[in-house]
Amino acid sequence: MAYGQTGSGKSYTMLGPHSEDDSALRSGARDDLGIIPRAAEELFRLMSENPSRSPKVEVSIVEIYNNNIFDLLAKDGSAVMSGAKCQAVTTQEGRSEVPKLTCRSVTSAVEFVGLIHRGVKLRVQHPTLVHQNSSRSHLVVTATLTTASSLGSTAPQSSQASLQKKAGAGSWWTARPQASSPHTVPVDSADQSEQVLAKLQLVDLAGSECAAVSGVTGLALKEASFINRSLAALADVLGALSEHCDHIPYRNSKLTHLLQDSIGGDAKLLMILCVSPGQKHMAETLRGLNFGARARQVERRAPRRRPRSSQMQ
Repeated sequence: MAYGQTGSGKSYTMLGPHSEDDSALRSGARDDLGIIPRAAEELFRLMSENPSRSPKVEVSIVEIYNNNIFDLLAKDGSAVMSGAKCQAVTTQEGRSEVPKLTCRSVTSAVEFVGLIHRGVKLRVQHPTLVHQNSSRSHLVVTATLTTASSLGSTAPQSSQASLQKKAGAGSWWTARPQASSPHTVPVDSADQSEQVLAKLQLVDLAGSECAAVSGVTGLALKEASFINRSLAALADVLGALSEHCDHIPYRNSKLTHLLQDSIGGDAKLLMILCVSPGQKHMAETLRGLNFGARARQVERRAPRRRPRSSQMQ
């Protein structure tokens, strides 16, 4: 997740300079790849090292614009320029989901990144005094990994350990089949296999901004208000988590509701703080640093485990 004021380099960090094409990935030019294409490459590299588990990846892309969720991969012709409007819901298991969200299966990093570029082209942008192509929405890319494993065998645990070892300590992605998120879903098959699901979310947040500095008016001012409120809601959630409050206000914003699984539970969250070196942006930089300090205070509690009957043996 990249956080920072508008124009501080969040989209560049997450997507790289080639945000609307996959030429860098196809040509092998890795020096300026963003985090999202790098993550896609790493995910498929890890999958290729253990193909026996029949790994599958599905990708969804949404933007949160003016506190509304839009499906950027929807094929609805009447909403082709903004995607289809969606709602986030909380399941009985406590997971955050978006019903009827468009998901596309991908078989390579190039295919993955191609979908991202398709979604980015539909993202709402307006020029401001700070940034000519200021993103006016939060972009959330979700990759869902499904692998098959046999019940009663030790293969899942050894495979999980292998993935963790190959990815390195403190990796951005870890298969955790026994946790509440990711989770296991039994399926019918002759060899008594089950599906292990893991979710990776990659988030390019809209930039926080001061109207007096960005010079926004009219619709852009309304957008800035929604952006700042959703970022404040994210700060409130992180504050509640750091203080171990009984109630975490995830539902105060569509952003925090959608990202509930990644922020809470036993998920791993890596936040990248982008700041401007310019003195005129000092106030926003200090606010960003304070946000980062609050995020660093969050400590994970012991994850809640499911009953043993629903865990992978």
